[in-house]
Amino acid sequence: MSAAPIRVVLVDDHAVIRAGLAQLLASTDDISVVGQAGEGQQAVDVVREVRPDVVLMDLQMPGVDGVVATRRVRAEVPGVDVLVLTSFSDSERILDALDAGAVGYLLKDADPDDVLAGIRAVARGESPIHPKAARALLGARSGTSRPQLTGREVEVLRLVRAGLANKQIARRLDISERTVKAHLTSAFARIGVVDRTQAAVWAQRHEI
Repeated sequence: MSAAPIRVVLVDDHAVIRAGLAQLLASTDDISVVGQAGEGQQAVDVVREVRPDVVLMDLQMPGVDGVVATRRVRAEVPGVDVLVLTSFSDSERILDALDAGAVGYLLKDADPDDVLAGIRAVARGESPIHPKAARALLGARSGTSRPQLTGREVEVLRLVRAGLANKQIARRLDISERTVKAHLTSAFARIGVVDRTQAAVWAQRHEI
């Protein structure tokens, strides 16, 4: 028996872009578009109604923007993951989106196959970030000895330093393993590391 398709809601204020994305996703056997929205609050309403697996979220929209919409989706519809797809690669927007609860960040100049791969990665519990966005985050960290971390990111890094696996961290903090991965993705970007070993070393050096 084949697995159920990944259920996706598309959020973008440009109807042409939504139509193109819908056509791209319709070309696959494992991804299904179950809703669309052209504005942030509409996105929250659609997500609440259809409860997809993944929301493909633009950031720049009239009314409620993608960052606020992401935060509302994560608060009101637990278990739904948000993957940002935007034109902006500045570190401030990226960090705002990750802080709001997005688990991945793709750019609109990505190849169509990379968008599909990103959706599938999120469905597997991974956190894809476009290379250009990752470079922006690393650049933002240069020259700073102690970046600002959220309280939850500090907790997660402290447990990584202690040698706990994601599943153990999730149990300890009473959050999902996927949420642990999202916090790690954000923390890695903030402190300029690429894996758990480097993160543990950084946490030890900075007495986290």
